[in-house]
Amino acid sequence: MTFSLLGRCARTGQFGAAVTTSSIAVGTRVPFLAAGLGGVLTQHRTDPRLGPRGLDLLRSGCTADQAVAALVASTPDHRWRQIAVMDREGRTAHFHGERVKPAFGVSHGQDVVAIGNILANDRVPAAMAEAFLAAAGQPLAERLVRALEAGEAAGGEHGEVTSASLLVVHRECFPYVDLRVDKAVGPIPALRALWEEYAPLADGFVARAVAPEDAPII
Repeated sequence: MTFSLLGRCARTGQFGAAVTTSSIAVGTRVPFLAAGLGGVLTQHRTDPRLGPRGLDLLRSGCTADQAVAALVASTPDHRWRQIAVMDREGRTAHFHGERVKPAFGVSHGQDVVAIGNILANDRVPAAMAEAFLAAAGQPLAERLVRALEAGEAAGGEHGEVTSASLLVVHRECFPYVDLRVDKAVGPIPALRALWEEYAPLADGFVARAVAPEDAPII
């Protein structure tokens, strides 16, 4: 009962992920990113161990396809897993285990992969990817939020979502954006509101870390 996506901004080098589901704390369990490296989504009967493991595979030089293959081979429970990976070049790959419940699907595009399970229909991932691509030129976080909104508008999951997360990494070891909504009615609109409040502050928070003498007062 989850739909999510990984995205890359070729201009800035940022990687990002956005996800929503019907259970609490989705942001702690599904998206995993590393600056300059790529990202992993692990969902359905979610195994968060696959996120760091996937990043280690990318760090070792694996492509997205190779990382997915290695992740599947490394877990005896792969039948229950749904995985997506994006590597540093923006290449994408995915895996649907045979026990992943319908409707489920995936959509790949330039610098984006969107996946979902227990969806209202199998059109949801394509709607997400299309919205992401249509917002080219916007900040990566904005494109990811628009994609979640499009997925919900296309039918979303089979049931009500209650949590959502937006994660973006750039040059530093800490996230450029890390926003989460939990146990909320309408978590995607709430995430939109958080992002719009955070957007003008994001660069200032980075400056506080890397150049505190010149950092703005926030």
